[in-house]
Amino acid sequence: MALASLADGCVPSTFSPVVFGAEILSVSVSLVTNYSLDIPDGLMLTAPSPKVRDAKFCNVTVTYTHPGYGDNINVETWLPIDNWNGRLQSLGGGGWVAGRFELSYLGVAGAMFTGYAASTTDAGLGYASDPDLWALTSPGNVNWYLLEDFTSRSLNDQAIIAKSLVESFYGRPPSYSYWNGCSQGGRQGLMLAQRYPNAYNGISAGAPGIYWTNTMLNSFWPEHVMRTMKEYPNGCELDAITAAAVSKCDGLDGVVDGIVQNVDECREHFNPFDLVDTTIDCGNTTAKITTAAAQVANATWTGITSSTGENLWPGLTISADLTCHLPRSAGQVCLATTDCTNGTCTVDHPTPFGWRWLSLFVAKDPNFNSSNITNDELVALLKASRSQYSSIDTSDPDLSEFKKAGGKIVSYHGLADNIIPPKSTEKYYEAVSNTVENVEDFFRLFETPGLGHCFGGLGQPDSLFGQLQAWVEEGIAPDSSPISFNNSNGETQHRIICPWPQKAQYNSSCGNSAKAECWSCVESSAKTEVRREGL
Repeated sequence: MALASLADGCVPSTFSPVVFGAEILSVSVSLVTNYSLDIPDGLMLTAPSPKVRDAKFCNVTVTYTHPGYGDNINVETWLPIDNWNGRLQSLGGGGWVAGRFELSYLGVAGAMFTGYAASTTDAGLGYASDPDLWALTSPGNVNWYLLEDFTSRSLNDQAIIAKSLVESFYGRPPSYSYWNGCSQGGRQGLMLAQRYPNAYNGISAGAPGIYWTNTMLNSFWPEHVMRTMKEYPNGCELDAITAAAVSKCDGLDGVVDGIVQNVDECREHFNPFDLVDTTIDCGNTTAKITTAAAQVANATWTGITSSTGENLWPGLTISADLTCHLPRSAGQVCLATTDCTNGTCTVDHPTPFGWRWLSLFVAKDPNFNSSNITNDELVALLKASRSQYSSIDTSDPDLSEFKKAGGKIVSYHGLADNIIPPKSTEKYYEAVSNTVENVEDFFRLFETPGLGHCFGGLGQPDSLFGQLQAWVEEGIAPDSSPISFNNSNGETQHRIICPWPQKAQYNSSCGNSAKAECWSCVESSAKTEVRREGL
């Protein structure tokens, strides 16, 4: 279709997508003009956040079903009228949402405005923000069809549909197709590489929620520890412990800037129990750090542990925000948040992940009470979770078909991630490198000191998507990536992050740690701790 007639082509008759195994129910089309939106910094994840102004695009929503599944899935694609760059970018979801929610719409808008045909899917879950409405067909019976749609099948459908819409509208398929997502979206990206290696040429997978069964239970672990002790520390105690850890370990990389790069080494230098009985400021009053607070912090950093002391899954890093009482971006959740508003601290469910996974998918009982289970019972539930849901763990390390297809992956993980342990992504990268030769030829992981979960904190890696594109289209692999942040004095720092297991090292003879050119990537001297996946 000629470019001048694109707006005229924004009608249902232009599009006729076909997906094997699916029945198209409807194609809804509307022309959108004068669309403007400010996208907050960081929410484009691996790309700069643009200010969308007076955009014009064709909004196409394809609704379809898999006959026999009883599902109803929507794929929404925004096709720019004036500035298509010949590429497709699909945006991932977050939490329990596959897509078509606030964060993915921000990504779709930004991608569309910068020239991409941009797509998102709801995987048949509609606008549900949690699985309460769809997880069970009845007590004891999981809705396996929707779970499959959510975890894998809809992702390939989305790629097929979006590419079809692009070809129908512009008269040719996209020259290159990309996936961009974090957390749930990061897991989706790696699932695509594992099961649908020809769906996308490039995948940006941030803080991926892989090893799903372990990640879900690990997010419940701090709550479980507090309930077992029957002690619920004030958030200011945990904040004080985190602040002390950051202060103690800040300079281990040779520069004091408010972030901890050497998070593993920090565990050797910092003991939270040394702070017990220390007086701290708790807003309108003072308090002392309790043994319970030190125990909760230590348990959260260590991860799920059996009653015999065996570590079953890694915890968060020592610099992660445990309570969300520290300044964070809206919508972030933390694993050890307590409620002290009535003078006595209690805990509800700090995150929407672990306890829902336990009740709805493992126990299969929406009324399951997770508040009084023992440590041995939790370990048994972890075993059951792994046994029943291994197919959705998104942990298959054999990416040989994706590599053979010419695909490229950049992954990033904040070392201050407050939900998903960076060790889990390290573990997966190690597994891939042990399975596929020369993993760095198609897959690179960048750990980002100071960065929280996907965004928030310090050092958003917003050049990585452009570097992924250059890697796919020009063969230029990213040997480092620039980040910038303000230190505690408000001074702008320019740094680099490096492909794991390398890390950035400051050259003191350069004379200015705020300059990126004074940093270089070197092999990490610290041994990577390989955690057990099995029991």
